[in-house]
Amino acid sequence: MKALTNYQTINGPDGKPAFVVIPYADFVQLPGAIPPGTIPNAVVGKRIMDEVSMLQAWREHLLLTQADMAQRMGISQAGYAQIEAAKRPRKATLIKAAQALGISLEQLAY
Repeated sequence: MKALTNYQTINGPDGKPAFVVIPYADFVQLPGAIPPGTIPNAVVGKRIMDEVSMLQAWREHLLLTQADMAQRMGISQAGYAQIEAAKRPRKATLIKAAQALGISLEQLAY
């Protein structure tokens, strides 16, 4: 992989680098990046082996807690736990969850 040269560094209030913005095409080439439309083997394996929902498998793969997801979705942790445990969450809820995870609805694959 070639070195990244086309990026922007954003400093925090303390003047130290806090964020880096890179072109999307460069991002998807990074190790660990999830290419659009794909589902990592670790997510599928967790779904099958641990018999958890795809929502939980993705959340755990991305190292997020239920509280993290609840915050990203603007709901309570208890509310998120109910969504994750539901057999068939509403499509609107799944769209919101996919956005919170940074993936497409198709990648959530219910």
